Amino acid sequence: MLLLLYLLLLCPLPSTSTFTRSRISWSSNITLFSDASLLNSSISLTSLNASSSNIGHAFYSIPMRFLDPTTHTAASFSTRFTFSIIPSPSFGDGLAFLITSDQSSFGSSNGFFGIFGPGSDCTSQHSAIAVEFDTNLDPLLRDLDDNHVAVDACSILSSASSSAVSADLDLKTGVPMTAWVEYLSQDKELRVWLSYNSKHRPPNPLLVAGLDLSGLVHEFMYVGFSASNGPGTALHLIHRWSFRTFGLNTSTYSLPPPTGNPPQLFPSLNTSGDGFLDSHDPSLNTGGDGFLDSHEDEPDIEISEPYQPNSKQTQKLAVLVLGVLSASTVLLAGLVIVVVMWKPLLFSEWRAVNEQLHLELKERYEEDEPRIEDELGNIPGRITMEEIMAATNGFNRRKILGWGSTATVYAGTLSSGSKVAVKRFAQAGRYSHMFASEVAAIVASCQHRNLVPLTGWCRDGEELMLVYEYMPNGTLHSALHGIRAPLSWNQRKKIIVGVAMGLEFLHFGCDRKILHRDVKASNILLDTGFTARLGDLGLAQLNCHGNEPQPTAVVGTPGYMDPEYVLTGLATEESDVYSFGVVALEVATGRLPMEGTIHLVNWVWTMRSHKRLADAADPRLEGRFEKVDMVRVLLVGLACSYPNSTLRPSMRSVLMMLEGTAPLPSLPWKKPEFKMPPQLLPDHSSQEGNSTYYSF
Repeated sequence: MLLLLYLLLLCPLPSTSTFTRSRISWSSNITLFSDASLLNSSISLTSLNASSSNIGHAFYSIPMRFLDPTTHTAASFSTRFTFSIIPSPSFGDGLAFLITSDQSSFGSSNGFFGIFGPGSDCTSQHSAIAVEFDTNLDPLLRDLDDNHVAVDACSILSSASSSAVSADLDLKTGVPMTAWVEYLSQDKELRVWLSYNSKHRPPNPLLVAGLDLSGLVHEFMYVGFSASNGPGTALHLIHRWSFRTFGLNTSTYSLPPPTGNPPQLFPSLNTSGDGFLDSHDPSLNTGGDGFLDSHEDEPDIEISEPYQPNSKQTQKLAVLVLGVLSASTVLLAGLVIVVVMWKPLLFSEWRAVNEQLHLELKERYEEDEPRIEDELGNIPGRITMEEIMAATNGFNRRKILGWGSTATVYAGTLSSGSKVAVKRFAQAGRYSHMFASEVAAIVASCQHRNLVPLTGWCRDGEELMLVYEYMPNGTLHSALHGIRAPLSWNQRKKIIVGVAMGLEFLHFGCDRKILHRDVKASNILLDTGFTARLGDLGLAQLNCHGNEPQPTAVVGTPGYMDPEYVLTGLATEESDVYSFGVVALEVATGRLPMEGTIHLVNWVWTMRSHKRLADAADPRLEGRFEKVDMVRVLLVGLACSYPNSTLRPSMRSVLMMLEGTAPLPSLPWKKPEFKMPPQLLPDHSSQEGNSTYYSF
């Protein structure tokens, strides 16, 4: 152990730095300029107000250290942000991630992302580097197209660019996209990734650009975003943002320049003083490594190659590695002694933590217990734990039919010989509310031929289980996308009508309106005769008929979720209708809701715009269907997933259209643009009568 400590002191890490993590807060340490404003927990860089300047900027209020003044080495950095570009009804110039020495120096109001004017150049007083996400084709600026990513260094003329089309991406879809921008100082290379999926960075960057920041940046620079509309009108939204610098030596540390007196952050908010962070605030990133993050649940950015040592540093590392290997024997021996001596203490600590967690879950369960008791009292068919254990062979793993985040489903056979599916909720304390929601929905809906029948329930201590009738043909998802023989067209029509009947019953046939909120192929089960049974009501929401919906946490499955519901959090009949429309299209085409970056709804609209709607049919049907029936289902699916929720049919109307007792909807040949919900519009009195649109 002493040898290891000696080696560590002798061979310090190649870069001596500190790591400071600061929380980005839209309301406390972000400076907004021009048209930028807060909009539904996001930053809107541009405004829809006709009298606005058509540009907007948002910066982290305190400058970040980007350059070692002694060695003239630039910092490496990595940033990730989620953004949307929403037309109203046309597109603007786009938005840019910006590094600038002066947050109050703006470009032209008629475009250029609000950063650069014609002839801009870096000076000793001003410098700016931007990564642009461009939605406007300007041949004079040598743009590739109206859907590209580019790097600008002190000029609106890009030094490198790449079309988003090459990665099957479209900046103009209106949906949230996530960008990763990474600069490695030693490589003098900037890389940009772009994806619809915020959780997984693509393996290959969309853009790689050679760039030496050491000659472009000042010691301290501001980081943020800028956007402009030019002749267009669009919202440019930043939803989430994290930023990190690394690789600078703190031995050359110096204080940043004073922030001056920029405009007030948010006049409508109650803030003390001008609302800016003081230069001596503990959260200030004055040197070394820094990390800014706008959301507490945002994970740290992973840098693929955060540090590459030079030859001298490699020699030091080699010595360090040899020392560690030499000391490993001593460490192993010490570890054995520690385990032997501390084992009782470690076990007691683990047991205390486990007991505390169990106590917390028990308390949560006890909070839901009165509700569970009330709901269970209305359901007959209680089954004992002993009978369920016998039916499932003690919850044998081979009996598992499926599982999710809240429950595992087991196949079983009761003593009566009935085959059942047992839904066993995991960690009852954590998911008792899901159990209670499902039970409440079952009580409210009673029985219907297109809902999965409940045959019993079990509550034993903290064990919560629902027992359903077994569906021998599994889920619709496995029937459509599994390896079994493809469903015939008659079977598919029967399934679509069955799902519609089940959903219509939930909306209109119960004492309380039941919103399913998770209609998808894997939640639709098929009985022996391939009758569709809608199941999994764990996310269901019960409302009295006629009540206005209230915002809730957004739940559901991507690809099936109504864009308007995602934006507003308001679950409605129309949001269930949208999900049904996706399912109808999925059954007819045999395609998944999302295949790569292609959304099924958009693909079917494209087929219609080319007057080839019937060609969207599942090729595995080999043409064995009536064309008029196929077109009917596809049109109903498009009507249900119509961008504007107010123009979608009710499930009652859907049934009549599917059965041929009501006329088919009159739809445009091309997919219409989406009218933004009124509650998401900025509060500008001059906007009355204007409509805002974007495409999904």
